Amino acid sequence: MPTAVSQFPAAPAAAALAHFEALMAFETDCSDVHHALADAAGADFVLLDVRSPSLFAAGHVPGAVNLPHGKIIERKLAEWPKDTLFVVYCAGPHCNGACKAAIRLARLGRPVKLMIGGVEGWKDEGFELAVDEAAAVA
Repeated sequence: MPTAVSQFPAAPAAAALAHFEALMAFETDCSDVHHALADAAGADFVLLDVRSPSLFAAGHVPGAVNLPHGKIIERKLAEWPKDTLFVVYCAGPHCNGACKAAIRLARLGRPVKLMIGGVEGWKDEGFELAVDEAAAVA
């Protein structure tokens, strides 16, 4: 009798390859973002924290730009070339703000990936958050 894992057969290798390669076109993870941000050559994307300014101030990924998902409009993106890759994150798996941001960016014709795990994933990896001291005191 098969287990819950093997009850449905695995996809053929070619189908699995296509699926997982396609998935990587939509997502990245905290470790890959951390490594890219630490690269001396500089990141080849803009990291957007799409949470509220108060949550951003309390702790965010170093190097991230705060742009809440509801405020993503073309005018706010004007400083970046049209082909700029945006990587978006929110609080974590329990939050859909990054998905909402990705939708808005895609509707504006902008390349976008979601950083799976969000802030909680970043902390789970043992990476430090930056804190806006002035805002945290206020």
